[in-house]
Amino acid sequence: MFNHPFRIASRHAARERAQHWSDEVGHAGNRWADSAREFAAQGLERAASRMRDLREGVAETTSAAQRHMGHYAEATRRYVSDQPLRSALIAAAAGGALAALILSIRNRNEHD
Repeated sequence: MFNHPFRIASRHAARERAQHWSDEVGHAGNRWADSAREFAAQGLERAASRMRDLREGVAETTSAAQRHMGHYAEATRRYVSDQPLRSALIAAAAGGALAALILSIRNRNEHD
């Protein structure tokens, strides 16, 4: 007879301990999930920041290259307008040299 109330109290205590541990595990899991989300968010923010820096660097480099190409194109236009015959001879010589190089490479590949 005395056993019955003791068993009920023991079951109740066991349930309370199990509930306590279950709550602790749940809280630990929530803390871990929150930490993982925070870590991922920080990683994404760092990656986004680096991409912005890279994009800005590429934009600056592109802008500088466009400015240089503009200067070179203007200098070339001036040279061609000031020296048309010399420009034509330089273009013909460059074309001939390129053609000779291509023929040389083609002949070398045919002999291999």
